[in-house]
Amino acid sequence: MKYYVVIDLEMCKVPKGAVKSYGKSNEVIQIGAVALDEQYQILEDRFMTYVKPQYGSLDTFINHLTGITQKDLKNAPCFEEALRQFKLWLPDGEVEMVSWSRTDLKQLQNEMQAKSIVSEWFEKIFETWNDCQKTFSNKMEKKRAYSLEEALIAANIIQEGQAHDGLSDAYNTALLFAKMAKEPHLKLNPIYEEARSEKVNHLTVSMGEFFGKIDLSSLPES
Repeated sequence: MKYYVVIDLEMCKVPKGAVKSYGKSNEVIQIGAVALDEQYQILEDRFMTYVKPQYGSLDTFINHLTGITQKDLKNAPCFEEALRQFKLWLPDGEVEMVSWSRTDLKQLQNEMQAKSIVSEWFEKIFETWNDCQKTFSNKMEKKRAYSLEEALIAANIIQEGQAHDGLSDAYNTALLFAKMAKEPHLKLNPIYEEARSEKVNHLTVSMGEFFGKIDLSSLPES
């Protein structure tokens, strides 16, 4: 059986002094994940672990952004152990990974490389990674990258939990991923759709009217 596993990572900064020895500027401090079956139904069993950083530190900004505290990280597993626990949690069967943007994919690749963690399973998974943010932009027929919060509002999905919490973001991304898979033509929030349409129409009409009403004969010659 095939499963889709949506993952979200929260990270902390690595101080400049430690970057020289570590080689990277971020470290994972939380992993959240939820799984969906072939019918895009979210499974009840979910995964979350904090991760104790080896080089980085939890600053005030990340603490306020994520709600993660020093107490959460004090006795948390190291990155390699957290990955082992995550892999053990995965459902039996074929797995495809999903995340909001490719940032989490790159973070896993970079941190595994920096910490000399070798895994054929992860290397294989990296090759079939699904970028939910890109899929949403394609559905919207836009090139710009949307934030998860805006995408949820646009797709008429009520956000669950706290933003920038690994498990909450993974769950919300899973809701959006499932909706996009089930709806070939994504049904948007009517208010968002109307506002977007009005914005486009307003800009188009106002610019046309503006230039159409200019009397060029009244302008001074250069």
